[in-house]
Amino acid sequence: MSDIANVRIGLIFGTDTGNTEEVGDKICEALANYGCAVEMKNVADVEPQDFECYDMLIMGIPTWDFGGIQEDWEDFESQIAGLRLSGKAVALYGLGDQLGYGDYFIDAVGWLYQRILKTGARVIGAWPTDGYDFAASLAANETKTHFCGLAIDEDQQFDLTDQRVASWVAQLVGEYAQTNAA
Repeated sequence: MSDIANVRIGLIFGTDTGNTEEVGDKICEALANYGCAVEMKNVADVEPQDFECYDMLIMGIPTWDFGGIQEDWEDFESQIAGLRLSGKAVALYGLGDQLGYGDYFIDAVGWLYQRILKTGARVIGAWPTDGYDFAASLAANETKTHFCGLAIDEDQQFDLTDQRVASWVAQLVGEYAQTNAA
C-alpha cells in the first residue's frame, strides 16, 4: 500500500464523446492498484462544494477543434474562481488531436490549469512533451519540455494511452507522497 491509499480522491471530468470519461476510468483502475478508491463525477453534475471535500483532485478536460473548451467545463468557469483548494493536490489530464489541431494541442488543459492555480491548489503531475508532435499548446511550459498535466491523443496515439496512464499514475503517487511527507 502507498501513502495515497487513505486519501480521499475525486476525479472530475467533462466529456462530449465519452473519451475523457474512458481515460478517467483507466486512471481510476490504475489508482486501484495502489489501494485507492476514486469517486468519479461529471463536471456537469457537480457543485463547487463537491471539489472541496477531497484531499486530492484529478480533473479531465478535452480540447475541441481550434482550442475550444469542453462546454460543461466552460459553463463551470465562473464557479472555479470561488473554489477553495488551498493546499489540495490537483492533477490535470486532457485529450486532444496533435495531428489535426497541432497548434492547439490540449489547450483546454492549459486553460483549466490557469484557473486552478488561482484557487491555491498545489498542481502535481507535469508530463514530458517527448513523444508528441505538436506546434503549440497552452498546456506546455515556455520551453515546451512539459505539459501541466497528462496529454492523451486517442486519435493518433491510442496505442500509448494505457502505458501513459500507468506511468502518470505512478508519478502522481510518488509526487503526492513526497509533497505530503513533511
